[in-house]
Amino acid sequence: MSRVLNEVGGRIGEEVQVERGPLGPVQFWRGGSRYVVGELLDSWVETPAWWQRAATGGASGDLVAPREVWRLEAVRAGRSRMSFAGVYDLSWDAADNRWSLVRVHD
Repeated sequence: MSRVLNEVGGRIGEEVQVERGPLGPVQFWRGGSRYVVGELLDSWVETPAWWQRAATGGASGDLVAPREVWRLEAVRAGRSRMSFAGVYDLSWDAADNRWSLVRVHD
C-alpha cells in the first residue's frame, strides 16, 4: 500500500530539501528530520498530462518541463536500516526548481 501526499498550493506533494549525488538523491530533509538514502530502487520521467499543457495556452504549453521521479529506500538518520527503512518517491520539478516528496510506500 502507498500514500500519495495531499495537494498543497496547487501541487501534489510536500516540499523537501534534497542533496543530490551523481546518480540521484543521497539524503533529504522532511519536517526537521534527515533521511539517508540506502538504495535507489527506480527512476523515471513523468510528462504533464495533455490537458495541463493545453491550460498554459499556445506554444508555451509545449515548454512545460517533465518531472523526474526517484523511488528510493531511506532511513531517518541515526536509525537502523534493517528495522526502520521506508520507501519514498521524490520528484524534481526543474521548471519550479523544487523537490517534492510525492508518495510514501507502506
